[in-house]
Amino acid sequence: MNATLSEQLAVTAPARAKIVELLKEADQSINSVRIFVSGGGCGGMTYGMTFSESEEKRDSVLDDSEGCKVVVDPIALCYLQGAEVDYVDDGVNTSFVFNNVFKAVGGSGACGGCGGAH
Repeated sequence: MNATLSEQLAVTAPARAKIVELLKEADQSINSVRIFVSGGGCGGMTYGMTFSESEEKRDSVLDDSEGCKVVVDPIALCYLQGAEVDYVDDGVNTSFVFNNVFKAVGGSGACGGCGGAH
C-alpha cells in the first residue's frame, strides 16, 4: 500500500470490499479503480470512480493484499486531501460516498460510477 496515499485518502473497509468485488467481476484488462475529480462550475466539484487498465508514472496508488487497488492522479489528490471513500448499502440504495471532501471546492460527495446507484 502506498503510505503517502493512505495518509491522504482513507478508504473504509466496506469500500475496499466492494472495490475488490468489482475488480474481480471486471474484464481481465482492468487492474484498478481510478478516483477522479471534475467540474468546478456553480455545482462545485464532482468526485467519481471509474475502472482503469493502467496507472501513470505520477499517480498515487493504494494497493493492498486483499486485491483492492485504487489510483489517483496528482491533481485529483489535491482535492481529496483528508477525504474518506465509503460504500453505503442501506438495503434500498447502494453508493460510493466521498466524506470530508475539500470544502473550499464544494461538491456533492456522491459517486454514481462503478455500479453504485443513488
